[in-house]
Amino acid sequence: MRTIYLFFSFFILSIFSVFGSIVDVEKTHIRITSPDSLIHFHFYQRMDSDEQYHLYYSISYKDKVIIKESRMGLELDNKVWEMALAEDIQRKDRWYYDLIFRTVEYKNCRNNWKPLYGERGLITDNWNGALLKFEKSNNSGYSMDIEIRVYNEGVAFRYLFPEHPNAIYHKVIADDTEYTFEKGAQTWCASWAQGIYKQLSIPEWKGIYERPMTIGLPNGLWVSIADADVADWCLSRFKKNIQKQNTISTDMYDVVDVVTPGKTPWKAILIAETPGKLLDNNDMILNLNQDCTLDFSWVKPGKILREITLTTENAIECIDFCVEHNLQYILFDGGWYGHATTFRADASYVSVPIDLAKVIAYGKERGIGVWLYVNQHALQKHAKTLFPLYREWGIVGLKFGFVQYATHRWSVWMHDLVKLAAENQLMVNIHDEYRPSGFSRTYPNLLTQEGIRGNEEFPDATHNTILPFTRLISGAADYTICYYDKRLKTTHAHQLAASVIFYSPLQTLFWYDKPSFYNNEPEITFFENLPTVFDDSTVLLGEPGKQVFMARRKKDDWFVGGITNNNGSNEIITLNFLEPDKTYLAIVYTDDENERTSTHVKCSSFLTDSSQQMKFKLKPSGGVAIHFVPVMRGERIKYKKYKGQWL
Repeated sequence: MRTIYLFFSFFILSIFSVFGSIVDVEKTHIRITSPDSLIHFHFYQRMDSDEQYHLYYSISYKDKVIIKESRMGLELDNKVWEMALAEDIQRKDRWYYDLIFRTVEYKNCRNNWKPLYGERGLITDNWNGALLKFEKSNNSGYSMDIEIRVYNEGVAFRYLFPEHPNAIYHKVIADDTEYTFEKGAQTWCASWAQGIYKQLSIPEWKGIYERPMTIGLPNGLWVSIADADVADWCLSRFKKNIQKQNTISTDMYDVVDVVTPGKTPWKAILIAETPGKLLDNNDMILNLNQDCTLDFSWVKPGKILREITLTTENAIECIDFCVEHNLQYILFDGGWYGHATTFRADASYVSVPIDLAKVIAYGKERGIGVWLYVNQHALQKHAKTLFPLYREWGIVGLKFGFVQYATHRWSVWMHDLVKLAAENQLMVNIHDEYRPSGFSRTYPNLLTQEGIRGNEEFPDATHNTILPFTRLISGAADYTICYYDKRLKTTHAHQLAASVIFYSPLQTLFWYDKPSFYNNEPEITFFENLPTVFDDSTVLLGEPGKQVFMARRKKDDWFVGGITNNNGSNEIITLNFLEPDKTYLAIVYTDDENERTSTHVKCSSFLTDSSQQMKFKLKPSGGVAIHFVPVMRGERIKYKKYKGQWL
């Protein structure tokens, strides 16, 4: 009798053990729709042929496929800590195989907020979402949540680790998130942050590529895969999945050690009907970052001129040039404290013939701030003493040079540097490979960053038409406009337009130039009038590799920049972005070889309004810049009307 009882008990426990870990698949089907009901996100678990439960999702827009069935999940290797804590935990081949779905909490947000500065003065943050909670079935105390948000602009999700009851640290060794597309999807790929872009189908991929990743779908829709809130994670990039057709996999640059509770960055999937709308939708990256909670009223965006001789005399000349042409800052770049790429360098000492105190005082007297370049070595060794010293000197901002950022350790270190700079009221511009993920919302003293193949490398016009639909989706880019340099591969009207298109709250102009290069070219007035932050921005037309026209508003004025590729093109823009029932003076800057200046830019003025279109014959590698200014009725007699002619 006792034997039968024991056998029965064992049978019951075995049944519980088996069925306690069975996933109720139907309950895992979670569907979330965007506030405008156009985007649909579907999550579920399913047992595959390997007899393990996998996490899946798919996305559609207006019933068109965006992302086909794709896997989700993270791979962890916690065995060292498990052994250290004498935890005997049964492991499966993949960490997430025995995750059991427990509950779902639905959420939503309807909010507007005003950034300190930006491409737009008001940002909408509307989404429907859910928090999915999972537990491991092996009584290990492990759990994982998946947080999902569905915006009108796209989808975002991230993985979260609740606090472990036995304080087992989590070592994330792989990100198994995939993105599967329809056959024929085209991608725009760069192998490194300052690399050249190539248009490739996914089967043509042969390496690891940068984010954000822009994809043109066979159904005519556009997607950009980006990330957000990456301050406590390593760099993630993309690679081809060799086992699944037309599938992009996630590549983690480094392992990440998580002390629970912890979370991954957001995976952001922007969705649009045109490539221009992808860029218009990039506020979603900011929405996925935390709001700033400190006082950043001292942060002042502006235009900056690099002083290239490292002498007091030229620095004074640069300050005078900035005053004359409405620039706000000068920069002493690499070399001011000697050879910067060594730990022996002393960034608290000026080693070139610059009377820095004199320059700072003169700049302050004339309303021009001074920035300094500081390299990785000095930052790593002395940042905690250098930053208070620079503030004492009167420095207003720092350009971080050649900083490490890709591993978990260096990512945390670099973002902590931005925080340290904020404590000392120093603005920041990060060079070279770093790309943004929205951290400027939380710490607005991070004005801009490079992470772009800009004018410093003299790219061609076709490359420039790709950048707005790829790199610029993730945030501001210091393109370093080089206006007078003879090595430029584009026209000067193209350069004027670039200052509008390539958003950067700290806009670098005249990168390789000296004040003496200026010879009263009339189009420099456009740079003088151009702000660096705006109340509204929108892409008027464009496609990567072909052309782009961007319009930005500051108060009542509109600024438009349009560029074409290496071949040139004829373009027509509609002026319906202008305020109705208002007349504007359009000050137009176009390429014209008949102009007798060295830059060959023609300046024309016309009366226009929102009912009109403007036509442009853009020469190869050319562009056009336009400043729209409202004019009162009594002033209109001075100007001729635009009558639809090609410019």
